[in-house]
Amino acid sequence: MKLKLTTKLLKLSMLCTVAISASVVTPSALSVLPGVNLATVQAAEQQKTTRVPALREKVYSQLARAQKLADDGDSKAGLDALDSIQARSSSMNSYEIAMMHNFYGFIYYNENDLVKAIASFEKVIAEDGIPETLRVSTTFSLAQLAMANSDYNKVIDFLAKWDAINTKPKTDAYYVLKSQAYYQLKDYQKGIDNINLAIAQSDSEGKQPKENWLVLQRAMYYSLNQTDNVVAVLERMVKLYNKPEYWVQLGGMYGETGKEKQQLAILEAAYQQGFLTSKSDLRQLAQVYLYNQLAYKAASVMSKAIESGVAEKSAKNYAFIAEAMVQAKEDNKSVSYFAKAAELSEHGKYDQRMAEVLVNLEQFEDAADAARLALDKGSLDFESNAYVALGMAQYSMQNFDASILAFEQAEKHKKSQRLAEQWIKYVKREKLHAETLRTALL
Repeated sequence: MKLKLTTKLLKLSMLCTVAISASVVTPSALSVLPGVNLATVQAAEQQKTTRVPALREKVYSQLARAQKLADDGDSKAGLDALDSIQARSSSMNSYEIAMMHNFYGFIYYNENDLVKAIASFEKVIAEDGIPETLRVSTTFSLAQLAMANSDYNKVIDFLAKWDAINTKPKTDAYYVLKSQAYYQLKDYQKGIDNINLAIAQSDSEGKQPKENWLVLQRAMYYSLNQTDNVVAVLERMVKLYNKPEYWVQLGGMYGETGKEKQQLAILEAAYQQGFLTSKSDLRQLAQVYLYNQLAYKAASVMSKAIESGVAEKSAKNYAFIAEAMVQAKEDNKSVSYFAKAAELSEHGKYDQRMAEVLVNLEQFEDAADAARLALDKGSLDFESNAYVALGMAQYSMQNFDASILAFEQAEKHKKSQRLAEQWIKYVKREKLHAETLRTALL
């Protein structure tokens, strides 16, 4: 069973959650810009090799002044201080120039000017005389800033540069960032390869993968039309995070992959936990119940949704309950819902269905009234059915002439022509028999 509505909702939900997960990479100053404060500068100073020139006290104090101004909230004064330092940069060594650009980048970042921040940090790594640790960390920070600036090709470029100079094992942060960039570039296969490496690394360390990693993994599998993998990811998300939307999405994907029994089980469990609260979720559950021949449960879910105000008191919803009641062999209960649906509709389709049910319930007078109302309203898909119901009701009340007249109208429709002909013969015979009997009794 494939519920198209479910698929659309799932796809929409995935796009929204991935958009949220993409925003997670928007960095904080602390996570993205290691090496921009003076404490880290001093650490780098201690780690530098003999090939890295010294950061002189005079330059250090000037940078400290610029940093203090920026930290105190006066970014303009901080930039002015750096401009003053840059004006004398001809007397500065490579390391001092790099640190000056580092501080430019820090201030621009805090001012949310990502373009200038990225340009400043690119100047940092362009200098030869800096510690490799600073070059490595700044290059990775550039990849994060490029992501925050929605420049996804640059993210990949910076990560390639980082990969070329990094000597330590890759962390999950590397794989996740790369995966997010490929996702935005719609290169889903490369995105999957990288997010899978991040999750596998987390698993191997006995850690729980972050929720937004699984959101990203699920979205890319969905984009690649690998529905079985989408199901597997959602099953894990349900176990790890137990959020209502994941239960609903898993139910939808079970339907997509033809696992109707699992779909029923997961949605029913979600319903019992109070996770299905929207009208679309509840209607989906009702449809799944109906598909699995649990018609009474389908009617009950939709009825409660209307009573609670979640679902509208619409003709469509009342008709759904009515038809479910008919399937559940609760014809008596269906009548009131058909009546409500008919009352809210200009066409006569629901009046016609009510007439047919009333005939089965042997409420012939009401059935005849409903059939006539259906014909008066019109816009029927199968007008002949209304005439057949009217004819049967009139016959049962021994209104033979009215019955024959109704069946003659039904006879004009190809769909019911043969049935109508049989009924006309039968009613005429019964009429003759009744008249003969009445004459005999006189």
